[in-house]
Amino acid sequence: MRAIAVVLAAGSFFMPADDAAAQGPLRLGYIDSQAILAQAPGATEAQDQFERDMARYRAELDQIGEELQAMIQQFEQQQLTLSPQARDTQTQSIQAKQEEYNQRAAELEGEAGRRQAELVQPIMDQVTEAIDQIRTEGGYSIIFDLSGQAIVSADPELNLTQQVIDRLMQNTPPGNR
Repeated sequence: MRAIAVVLAAGSFFMPADDAAAQGPLRLGYIDSQAILAQAPGATEAQDQFERDMARYRAELDQIGEELQAMIQQFEQQQLTLSPQARDTQTQSIQAKQEEYNQRAAELEGEAGRRQAELVQPIMDQVTEAIDQIRTEGGYSIIFDLSGQAIVSADPELNLTQQVIDRLMQNTPPGNR
């Protein structure tokens, strides 16, 4: 959401002087993107789907971790009776399983990030559209994001968060909320 505020702000700063003067005084507003995302239509469903996906990822990683632990326990129980060559072979097997675990954990972390972006992007597009509509209709030059913590103090009357949430609800059919 910080990117949204920056893009909106940048667009108004790079207007030609004649356009800026024609628009009149600088009009500012702010939103709380976290509050918007918490109430945006489809956000709860996207979060639930992400959690289901993460549960599958965690289950897969847990299985590899359990296999690794079983290998380690077996090695610890048998190491005194194993020949040096057998110990080296089992040690290499354990190290290979540890590498497999680490590699799969990194892959799943990347998949989780991509999946979250995939689920959230349509919602972010709707939020961006609603913010831009409100900015245009209200004649706002800049809309900041309170969640970015760059705003130290602001007039509550400049808070457009509820307007954005209302706009999102208007633009979403009742069955999709």
